[in-house]
Amino acid sequence: MDLSITIQRIKDTLDKAVIEVHSQLGQDTVIIAPSGLLEVARLLKEDPELEYNYLMDLTAVDYWKRRPRFEVVYHFLSLKNNFRVRVKIPVPEPDPKVDSLTSLWSAANWYEREVYDMFGIQFMGHPDLRRILMYPEFEGHPLRKDYPIEKRQPLIGPKV
Repeated sequence: MDLSITIQRIKDTLDKAVIEVHSQLGQDTVIIAPSGLLEVARLLKEDPELEYNYLMDLTAVDYWKRRPRFEVVYHFLSLKNNFRVRVKIPVPEPDPKVDSLTSLWSAANWYEREVYDMFGIQFMGHPDLRRILMYPEFEGHPLRKDYPIEKRQPLIGPKV
């Protein structure tokens, strides 16, 4: 299998962190251990052959009955080279945590807050990790598959 320059550079530089790679129809995907996230992100951004300068999206998936339960998914774009890569990080329960990418991409700030709010995944090193979509008193994380949809939330009224 011919590997793209992106996958090849990641494997050459950080092979210990790489769990799996694949490319299909020009879509590169790299699954890496959580401990390698910052190194891979720094490589994507700073390597002169790659120059991934745009964090397009950051989200999470709850596989619920699979282990590890969660996966944080990043989509990067190199505007200069028109390269795209998807980076997936498996995140186990009961205390889901990954490193924050806010030091490399300021756009990660709100994306990480959304994932924290909806899934309860913590981003270590985030400058202001708090809810962004739900109100502060909201209990639980509504995009988790085990979230009880009939759950009553505390009612928040106007402050007097």
